[in-house]
Amino acid sequence: MTTVPVPADWPVSESEARAVQDALRARVVLDETGPPPGTGRVTGVDVAYDDERNLVAAAAVVLDAATLDVVAESTAVGRISFPYVPGLLAFREIPTVLAALEALPCPPGLVVCDGYGLAHPRRFGLACHLGVLTGLPTIGVAKNPFTFTHAAPGTPRGSTAPLLAGHEEVGRALRTRDAVKPVFVSVGHRVSLDNACAHTLALTPAYRLPETTRRADALCRRALAEITPAAQGDSRRYPGGN
Repeated sequence: MTTVPVPADWPVSESEARAVQDALRARVVLDETGPPPGTGRVTGVDVAYDDERNLVAAAAVVLDAATLDVVAESTAVGRISFPYVPGLLAFREIPTVLAALEALPCPPGLVVCDGYGLAHPRRFGLACHLGVLTGLPTIGVAKNPFTFTHAAPGTPRGSTAPLLAGHEEVGRALRTRDAVKPVFVSVGHRVSLDNACAHTLALTPAYRLPETTRRADALCRRALAEITPAAQGDSRRYPGGN
């Protein structure tokens, strides 16, 4: 397990964080298709919070895209680096998520975030932010549609409906199980929306949420539970390894 300090130059106010989003948003790459589904590796990232202790744990779980078997995993724990502000949640998570990705023993391939990419009020959610900082292809698969509207997709698995900001399609509601509530897919960086939806379907053979998200969610919760009060006060005593 890696321990993560808050970066010295990290934004401390909403205005500073929005300025960072504005500066980085122009670097999002939207004209690449991305890797084909079912090939190479695909990595899920997720975080869990302990607000009472001001801690956040991040997990990165690498799967073989063809078999969905776990190839590698890593965790990182750090201080919560920004207050809770809707639209700025990436600033609470990015330092620890980056540390978990950097601790992996192999390249992650496509990264799947439990959250948003372009389907974000400022068109720069966690998947975009993480993609720009790492250069990796990224997508966001969220449980809820945030502030955007959509029609109900068809009942069968694979049905979609545009996720709309006015007339702009910022993502898609995607049915991953027959007659089950959809997930909300958006582009992060270096992946097309069609391909992002195809990857999401490839990652949901049995459940509503992608296997990447399910595995990373379980791992970051375990990592957070393993931090003892004594270890919290001494960064050298956090349990575990990469």
